[in-house]
Amino acid sequence: MIRLFDISLQLNGFPIEKAKAELDQIVHFSEKDYISFLENKKKEIVDFHLKNNSFYSELAGNATAENWSDLPILNKQNLQKPLEERLSKGYSKKNIYLNKTSGSSGTPFVFAKDKYSHALTWASNIMRFGWFGIDFNHSYQARFYGIPMDFVGYQKERFKDFLTHRFRFPVFDLSDDVLERFLKKFKTKKFDYINGYTSSIVLFAKFLEQKNIILKEICPTLKACFVTSEMLFETDKKLLEKQFGIPIISEYGASELDLIAFENPQGEWQVNAETLFVEILDENNNPVPHGTEGKIVITSLFNKANPFIRYEIGDIGILGEKSTPQKPILKKLIGRTNDVAILPSGKKSPGLTFYYVTKSIIEDDGNVKEFIIKQTQLDAFEIEYLADTALVSEQIQKIQEAIDLYLEPNLNFTFTRKTVLERTNRGKLKQFKSYL
Repeated sequence: MIRLFDISLQLNGFPIEKAKAELDQIVHFSEKDYISFLENKKKEIVDFHLKNNSFYSELAGNATAENWSDLPILNKQNLQKPLEERLSKGYSKKNIYLNKTSGSSGTPFVFAKDKYSHALTWASNIMRFGWFGIDFNHSYQARFYGIPMDFVGYQKERFKDFLTHRFRFPVFDLSDDVLERFLKKFKTKKFDYINGYTSSIVLFAKFLEQKNIILKEICPTLKACFVTSEMLFETDKKLLEKQFGIPIISEYGASELDLIAFENPQGEWQVNAETLFVEILDENNNPVPHGTEGKIVITSLFNKANPFIRYEIGDIGILGEKSTPQKPILKKLIGRTNDVAILPSGKKSPGLTFYYVTKSIIEDDGNVKEFIIKQTQLDAFEIEYLADTALVSEQIQKIQEAIDLYLEPNLNFTFTRKTVLERTNRGKLKQFKSYL
């Protein structure tokens, strides 16, 4: 069969075969050879940017790769300047992969990757999806994503969908009528896997649950479902497994970097140690012991066009105690550093805590399909929810009691039933937002 996916990458200047060969070599290093590879790549990428990137050399000052801990922590605000000021010598818009972040962190920016670095990103994706029998050249994807609504952008995405063998289910309208149309597609098309935003896929699973339908029974070709971009809660994972009848695999990535962690067949969230170097640091930028939470800081080992060296991605996480340099395991992803609620007592709590606390109560009866929480004042929160019928006072009372118990008393909540919840322009659902 024609390997259309690989061919389209080659035609766009991304040397995928070379990237696959190097990735295969890295994966098969002995532990000793891997350590040597990692140290060499760290030094090589820092030296390259110190010599060829004025933006980075200015930021780094006198720091060098020899003293890794002296290198500056790069943040998203540093990167919010024109791309031309951040590109390395020898790179221009003509010979790079250019894109922009979604802005889900509140700080969007344009970024570049050199073409080989981007080919490695695809090689990494291909390898990890391959763990579950998915082949990008031949496997048919059911894609739950946003899509540009302007004519040119829309047609461009549809053409990319054709080349990459996927059928897109746009996620901006997820009413029952639309989900019914999605269901019909699964009855008529031989999809191999599902990929897309967690919240949209969970909503589809709830729709199937109401209809008492197991997706694998009406689409027997399905092998796996990969969820991305939003938190996957354990209760939602169980629901997806039950209603889809296939393995549910969680990935964690960032468009400006690569896949950061991907659930392996053993159920571990395996960190990408082939193209990235991931550190967990405390508030003073010192490494924390495995098993301790800290901010996630990432170095892109291959990207020469645009430096991502000790880049603070804006997330908090924990590496497992059994992690090794060659096989780090992400034990827990706690959430974004900017999604933190500050309470009247001075306590700081990840916004997702509210989501965890209210989720089980709100969804007990299956009436509430989705919800988001907004902090408008120190003691005031709004919960917007999508439901067939309004919440009753008993449910609201239960939520209030759980929040008093898990967080602190005297917080004020208002509940607003909506017909549609606000999503980003890419279709992501931002589950907690602070307006303080």
